[in-house]
Amino acid sequence: MKQQNETIRPRALLAGVHLNENNDFEVSMKELHNLVKACDMDPVARVDQNLSCINAAYYIGSGKVGEIREAVETLYVDYVIFNDTLSPSQLKNLQREIDVPVWDRTYLILEIFSRRARTKEAKMQVESARLQYMLPRLMGLRDSLGRQGGASGSLSNKGSGEKQIELDRRKIEGRISELRRELERMEQEREVQRRKRTQGTYPQAALVGYTNAGKSTLLNKLVELSSGKEEKMVMAKDMLFATLDTTVRKISLSGSQDFLLSDTVGFISRLPHSLVKAFRSTLDEIRYADLLLHVVDFSDEHYKEQIEVTEETLKELGAGDIPRIYIMNKADSVMEEETLPKISDNRIYMSAKYGIGIPELLRMMEKILFSDYQEAQFLIPYENGNVVYYLNSRAIVHSREFQENGVCLTVSCREGDREKYKQYLTR
Repeated sequence: MKQQNETIRPRALLAGVHLNENNDFEVSMKELHNLVKACDMDPVARVDQNLSCINAAYYIGSGKVGEIREAVETLYVDYVIFNDTLSPSQLKNLQREIDVPVWDRTYLILEIFSRRARTKEAKMQVESARLQYMLPRLMGLRDSLGRQGGASGSLSNKGSGEKQIELDRRKIEGRISELRRELERMEQEREVQRRKRTQGTYPQAALVGYTNAGKSTLLNKLVELSSGKEEKMVMAKDMLFATLDTTVRKISLSGSQDFLLSDTVGFISRLPHSLVKAFRSTLDEIRYADLLLHVVDFSDEHYKEQIEVTEETLKELGAGDIPRIYIMNKADSVMEEETLPKISDNRIYMSAKYGIGIPELLRMMEKILFSDYQEAQFLIPYENGNVVYYLNSRAIVHSREFQENGVCLTVSCREGDREKYKQYLTR
C-alpha cells in the first residue's frame, strides 16, 4: 500500500513503429522508456507495429490506434507517447481518436528540458524551442492540452477554449521574437565573459558525451580534488538529462597546472534540432575549448552508437576538429578493476565515480592543454609581486630563486605570457 505522502506518477503507454531493416528499434524504445521515467512517469504498457513505411494519417496503423485506445481504458493510462516526431496532422488525428494527451519523442524531451532548466537563460532557450515546436501543431496540441486539464505542459496554462487558434499563433510568434531578442543579448554577454576567460590564458577543457555517461560525476570528482567545496559541484544522478545548465569551473590540483573545465548538456539520439539551435550559445563553450573530454558509458552495450551520435552533434556545432580524449567511463562494471586504468592512444578506461584513473587522465590532459608552452626565464623585481603571482598560477614553474634584484623564475608558459612580460626575460 502506498504511503499517503507518496506521489502517484502518471501512467504512460509507449508506442513505436519498427520500420523494415531498422536494427536500432529496440535500443530506441528502451531509450524512450528511460526518457519517460526521467519525466517522472511510469511506463506501464507498450504497443509496437512492424511497417514498411509510416502511416501518413496516424503514424501507426489504424488497427493499432484502436488497440492503443483500448489499452488506455483498461490500464488507466494518462499519456500516450510515440517514439518519433509526429507531423501536425498525425498529432491532430491521433488526438481525436485517443482520449488522453498524445505526445511524441520531441515533445517529451522538451518537457524534460522544461522541468530541469534552472537558469534564466536555459529556461528561455527551452521555451523558445518549445514554442517553435508547438506553432505548427496548435490544433492537435490544443486538444491534448485541454485533456490535461491545465497540466504543466499547457500553453501558458490556458484552457483549451479560451483563445482562438489564430490568436494563439500570433501570440506565440510574438513571444518567439521576444525570446530571440533577449537570448541574443544574453549571448553577447556570454561572449564578453568568454573573451575575458580567453585573455586570462587558462586553457579550457569541455566535457561532452551522451546523456547519463558520467560527465557531471567526473566534473564533481575534479572539483572535489581541487577545492572540496560542495557548492561548486553540480547535480549528478543516474538519469537522462539530470543537468542542463552549462557550468564552468576552475580546476587547481597539486602537481598539475590550473585549467577551466566546462560541463554542457548531454546529447541523445534524435535530439530535437530546435533544442540544438536554442542551446547553441551555451553549447558554443564546446567550440572554444582547447580540448574535448568525450565521456562514454563503456558499460552500455550500445556505447559505439552513442559515440557516433555525439560525434555527429559535435560536427554540427563546428567542433569536429578539436583535440579530444575518449574517457571510457564505468569501465569497472565490465573490466577487472585491477586492470584499470588502461590507456590506449587517446582513450582511457576508468571510473569517474570511484576516482580510478584520475591522475592518469590529468597527465593525458596536460600533454594536450600545455603542448604550446615554451620555456622562459624571468627576473622579476620584488615590487612586482603581482607578476610572480600570475606566473605561479598560470605557468609551469620549474625553479624559483630569490636573488638580490628580484625573483628568478624558470617556467614553461604560453607565448602570450612570454610576450606580455618580455621586459623581465633573461632568456
